Amino acid sequence: MQMNNWLIRNASAILTGLPDDGARHIGPDIRVVDGRIAAIGSLEAQPGEPLIDARDCVIYPAWVNTHHHLFQSLLKGEPQGLNQTLTPWLAATPYRFRGAFDEDSFRLAARIGLVELVRSGCGTVADHHYLYYPGMPFDSAAILFEEAEALGVRFVLCRGGATQTRQLEADLPQALRPERIDDYLADVERLVSRYHDPAADAWRRVVMAPTTTLHSTTPDELRLTADVARRLGIRLHSHLSETVDYLDAARGKFGMTPVQFCAEQGWLGSDVWFAHLVKLLPEEIRLLGETGTGIASCPQSNGRLGSGIADLPALEAAGVTVSLGVDGAASNEAADMQSEAHAAWLLQRARKGEQARPRYAGGKFEGGADAASIEDVLRWGSAGGAKVLGLDAIGTLAVGQAADLAIYRLDDPRYFGLHDPAIGPIASGGRAPLKALLVGGRRVVEDDRLPGLDLAELGRQSREAVARLMTRAGA
Repeated sequence: MQMNNWLIRNASAILTGLPDDGARHIGPDIRVVDGRIAAIGSLEAQPGEPLIDARDCVIYPAWVNTHHHLFQSLLKGEPQGLNQTLTPWLAATPYRFRGAFDEDSFRLAARIGLVELVRSGCGTVADHHYLYYPGMPFDSAAILFEEAEALGVRFVLCRGGATQTRQLEADLPQALRPERIDDYLADVERLVSRYHDPAADAWRRVVMAPTTTLHSTTPDELRLTADVARRLGIRLHSHLSETVDYLDAARGKFGMTPVQFCAEQGWLGSDVWFAHLVKLLPEEIRLLGETGTGIASCPQSNGRLGSGIADLPALEAAGVTVSLGVDGAASNEAADMQSEAHAAWLLQRARKGEQARPRYAGGKFEGGADAASIEDVLRWGSAGGAKVLGLDAIGTLAVGQAADLAIYRLDDPRYFGLHDPAIGPIASGGRAPLKALLVGGRRVVEDDRLPGLDLAELGRQSREAVARLMTRAGA
């Protein structure tokens, strides 16, 4: 019997990622056959069937991370950018260091970021990879796909990049110079032909993803990227409205709001999702919802940079598909999906609570504890992510779906005393250890260990790489 067949027995709780009454399943067993969920219920073991004992464990769908910058995994806590808002932080940290990366440090950064995600129960990673420049001496996209395959996770390459900059090209170091639009589009087509799989349970996808819609290309080029993407049958992704600077830039350059500008260039729709969307006007929320555009909300990065808190309930109510992303580790020193979900749960409640007013001033509620439930946050981080990526066969625990699931042990004291064990991995914070992580039925993590991975050695390599990067960047 193949090792993507399993009977998972005796789970304490199962959260499915489905909405409403379907959000929980009594289980307590899940059968996996040929990498798919064949049954959920009270099941009898078949002769020779491999077993996973999930007693005292909680089962979630494997997380789907819809926005990351994996190369930043060696830039955590960089001092010059630590207390900066977005624009000065960009100059202080990711742009200052981008030329310091060589093939080895880039590969190590990707590996660290992917390992961090996997250990949180993440099975699908969408990386918004914008570290490109003319004459780049290594194929960074190939490295990302190789590292994801080595760990056994699904990988979506959001091919970033820029064709314009705010400085004269002659004054820029090579690693900051923009690409030509023809070269950018030719590389996207190369990547699609080599890696892209349109299947609903694909292991590899490619996405058209200029780094920002307002600053990285011209309007004509942005329209062209949308046209080419739809001809190729791939999705569209970018940053948008992370700070108030986007509102100022769109008004100053184009005389409209950021979302209106994207609409003019064909950059809204169910095949489009944006990272952040923190600073939105009411009419922009309506337009995003009417077009079925998605969001990758990154609450920890938005908090770290002081950008604000996206109004996820309002966006979802308008028709926007909500997903979660960890963003780059240079603006999120805990770039894993468990801590991201914990932050999303707390910050949505805090956001609504900030709006509370005393009754004598017309207030109608005391706080915001009803703003987001555990089930909401899990759905955003699993089913929502699968939907914005177009991977309809993952993201939920249901018969017929791919067996992408995380089995969390609750044997740490932070989970002792829980009246409802199901909420532990999100509500209690920290990192619940993994009994197992299955992706497509393949066991990626076993008893909180990744086969063949020496974490101590990875840590040693990371410390040496950080020292080399600091030297190269003149830090």
